[in-house]
Amino acid sequence: MAFWRRDKKQDAEPRSPAAAGGQPAPTAKGGLFGRMAASLSRVKDGLQKTRSQFAAGMRGIFGIRGTIDQGKLDALEELMITADMGVETVESLLEGIQQAWKSREIETTDQLQEYLRTTLKGILRQEGAAIRHADSPPTVILVAGVNGSGKTTSIAKLAHHFKNAGGKVLLAASDTFRAAAVEQLTVWSERLGVDIVRHQRGADPGAVAFDAADAAMARGVDVLIVDTAGRMHTERNLMRELEKIARVVGKKIPGAPHEVLLVLDATTGQNAIAQAERFQEAIDVTGVFLTKLDGTARGGIVVAVNHKLGIPVKFIGLGETAADIQPFDPDTFVDALFD
Repeated sequence: MAFWRRDKKQDAEPRSPAAAGGQPAPTAKGGLFGRMAASLSRVKDGLQKTRSQFAAGMRGIFGIRGTIDQGKLDALEELMITADMGVETVESLLEGIQQAWKSREIETTDQLQEYLRTTLKGILRQEGAAIRHADSPPTVILVAGVNGSGKTTSIAKLAHHFKNAGGKVLLAASDTFRAAAVEQLTVWSERLGVDIVRHQRGADPGAVAFDAADAAMARGVDVLIVDTAGRMHTERNLMRELEKIARVVGKKIPGAPHEVLLVLDATTGQNAIAQAERFQEAIDVTGVFLTKLDGTARGGIVVAVNHKLGIPVKFIGLGETAADIQPFDPDTFVDALFD
């Protein structure tokens, strides 16, 4: 039976230790493309910078129990903006809080904190959060993002994720414009023990994607992960190249790309939102891989991405090794912030 159709008993069995990072593999739920349980402790550790700042602000607001007043709401507004949740998102949140306060739905700081926790989880829950996959393999995942966002490392993390869930993974080195991009991805493929299709630097990215799609079908691959350029001479040329790659793999594999993941650097804050809006104009972005959350004290950008863009965050990066990947879970993320 194909691995993506394993029964629940099989899926509950632990996987072998990770090839990179030396950590146990996560346990899959629902097969290769099922949502894998996010570890609260790992998310807490990864969000340490954000949590320390957010927690300090929360203690200042909620440390002394009592009734809500305008001063506490103003302090909460400033805290959320500082955490990079975005002005529009914060305004929307505060409007709901003000209404709940005026209607006496919430009156105490304890009630306000619980209201905020519940509301944030609601914002972060979106349909389509699970990885989209083909009815029959291979599933094609197109990965886009600007240079410096952590795209190559994120691809390695995805390869690690799917291989540990039992899948056969193939990488396509279609970022042929950036110096060393193909070499870097090749090094990761060797570390992880997955195949890669590559051409010489400067080759046509569409041709690489076509050959990779052909190889994926011939080799019985389960997941094909396609790297793409993060920078070209003009932004317009970059977007055209992305559209071309999507068309090429779609002609070879019906329904492809099944998933288009946009890699965004959490440390860039609201600039990440602007990047996502430009990419959305060119390709149908189906999910976000938010990287470097461990390196910022403004992890509220996760809330801004979901609320402003309407694109679900599907994975978060919390470190540099291939094992430092977590499927995004709203409850785990919010609980890590508040606990």
